[in-house]
Amino acid sequence: MEDVIVVIPALNPLQSFISFVEQLKKTAVTKIVIVNDGSEEKYAPIFNEFRQDLQCIVIDHLQNKGKGSALKSGFHYILQHEKDIAGVLTVGAHGQHTLSDIQLMLESAKLFSDGIVLGVRHFGSREMPMFSFLGNRAASMLFELLFRRRLLDIQTGLRYIPRSELSWLQKVPGEHFNFDTNMLVEALRRDVPIYEIPIGHAKVRKNSIMNYDEIIDPKKMLQQIWTTFLGNRKV
Repeated sequence: MEDVIVVIPALNPLQSFISFVEQLKKTAVTKIVIVNDGSEEKYAPIFNEFRQDLQCIVIDHLQNKGKGSALKSGFHYILQHEKDIAGVLTVGAHGQHTLSDIQLMLESAKLFSDGIVLGVRHFGSREMPMFSFLGNRAASMLFELLFRRRLLDIQTGLRYIPRSELSWLQKVPGEHFNFDTNMLVEALRRDVPIYEIPIGHAKVRKNSIMNYDEIIDPKKMLQQIWTTFLGNRKV
């Protein structure tokens, strides 16, 4: 398999993000692209360490633009500067994904390199509130009803995307969380294969910064799916 680059959108990352990236560099990824999506100035030393000591590519947004916009910036960099890679693995910056999850995704990408691979989280953990568990199920059912494809975890941020699909992803609407859903809807419209790989337990952090990486509120998740459906009907 050709090389895989990791893209991580980050807003005000915790100090533990540094050790996570250190461990990530020991896996089979070629490069790590970190998009600083308008973090506060006090977090500058963390991003400087990524640039200087860990030799990551760091892209800076002067203002917070949203997760979708950050991912698009990472994809744009790869299209411009990385011609010979197989694909991209998107990863969260706030401890949602373990190294074992990432290793599993890298191995799975070897088998399913022709499409988008989703790391599907297990929502049955005792730490997962029942409201969140039922909300994820409801979102999956609504997505299937509207778009005629059952996907178990439409909000997962752990995704493998072939390089060949990055060009059209640049044009998918959505600068925030809606980009995750819009990506899947457009992939279905283009007949891009979507594969689902079971990974570890879904994690919920009380720190509100987790809202940057994924929607936790089930109501917002359902509203987003419905808005995406209405937007696609107008096209």
